[in-house]
Amino acid sequence: LAQAGARVWQVLPLVPPERLFWSPYSGEDANCGNVLLISLEGLVEDGLLRPSDLPAPVPFAPGADFAAVAAVKEPVLKKAAANLLGPAGSPALVQEFNSFCEEQAPWLDDAALFSILCLQNEGAWWEWEPELRDRSPRALEAARSASASAIQEFKCLQFLFHRQWMQVREYANQKGVKLVGDMPIYVGGHSADVWAHRALFEVAQDGTPAFVSGVPPDAFSETGQLWGSPLYDWPAHQADEYRWWVQRLGRAFQLFDEMRIDHFRGFAGYWAVAASEDTAMVGKWRRGPGRELFDVLREALPGMTILAEDLGVITPDVVQLREDIGAPGMVVLQFAFDGNPKNPHLPHNHYKRCFAYAGTHDNETTLGWYLNLPHEAQDRVLEYLDSTGSDISWGMIRETMVSVADTAIFTLQDVMGLDNTARMNTPGVAEGNWAWRAGPAGLWQELQPEARRLRAMAEAYGRLSP
Repeated sequence: LAQAGARVWQVLPLVPPERLFWSPYSGEDANCGNVLLISLEGLVEDGLLRPSDLPAPVPFAPGADFAAVAAVKEPVLKKAAANLLGPAGSPALVQEFNSFCEEQAPWLDDAALFSILCLQNEGAWWEWEPELRDRSPRALEAARSASASAIQEFKCLQFLFHRQWMQVREYANQKGVKLVGDMPIYVGGHSADVWAHRALFEVAQDGTPAFVSGVPPDAFSETGQLWGSPLYDWPAHQADEYRWWVQRLGRAFQLFDEMRIDHFRGFAGYWAVAASEDTAMVGKWRRGPGRELFDVLREALPGMTILAEDLGVITPDVVQLREDIGAPGMVVLQFAFDGNPKNPHLPHNHYKRCFAYAGTHDNETTLGWYLNLPHEAQDRVLEYLDSTGSDISWGMIRETMVSVADTAIFTLQDVMGLDNTARMNTPGVAEGNWAWRAGPAGLWQELQPEARRLRAMAEAYGRLSP
């Protein structure tokens, strides 16, 4: 990235994904890190593992097998945690771990207990025995006492994730690269967040969701998108002075320099669907917390930088909220070529304070998108780009660079010129997503020509650091 002249690196959510489809947008805790990302080699360097503890290398495969990774890696991670917490643990690391637990206690204690209870109880938390479901103090204390060692192990792995990620952030910042995180606006119903803060969500007395999230039908979906996450009880958040949001964003900005918030429009107005519905067709628009939430956040977290994901059907109140809080929005070139010269995604209509993308993780790759366009749409693209179409991915990268947008972002798939076999996610389709892998060891050396090409473009269009 630094060699290519890049100044930002945007990543998908790093929370532990649910383990059916492994979506990072459906995690069981909004504050935890995905411990499967921990480098085992890094743990060897820290003295927490021996080289002989490492699993045997496996041949590269183009798609990640997350379940297989978990089966191989988790026992080794447990061993590292036991070594840190055992009598031979490094005093300096133990002290660092204890400080982490104390500083992160507002979310870490509940996250650890919830994770252990999930292993001990079947089903969602609202199906647990009433004492645990309803967080009886006596039942919680008994659970903590009975599972003290497992809780410590969970906290230890979160500490190791945090420690390694902070090293990544420090290294990136030293190279002049800022890290941009990605935060889903909603959290999963079966999560430590909802279990521990039930009063802040629209759930029934037994904890089951009453109203859930989604978006209504549009040109892309006849039945809309039913996400299923419980909605926030915004009056309850307001009465609590938005403390939960302050804590959530505060944690996020420990890990990242900037934060993209998915479905930003939900803060202005959101689609509420009864939990009994099978699709998002029947629902009601409700008013969100608006600027008040962000005023509280900015007072508590001065200097925070938010990127508003404002794609889709956007109404004037959403634009006004984004402008009121000074947040950059998003434009995506793949949405630009409908024949309307006033389309806001066309580069000549871009505005300065925004992030411009050729495509995002939710889009087809640029090559796959172009190949699937009708011939007349392909002609519009080629005419606008003044291109023959022989290198459409880089043509779109160049056009994004030319944009007046403050920031231009490209997917690695487009830098590599890949087709839809490398697509990261297809919205509305549960299976077959999130598994794309860039390549085996040595890939970055192979991509040196692309890095030089990106740097030359960045220099030509004034995007290099001064």
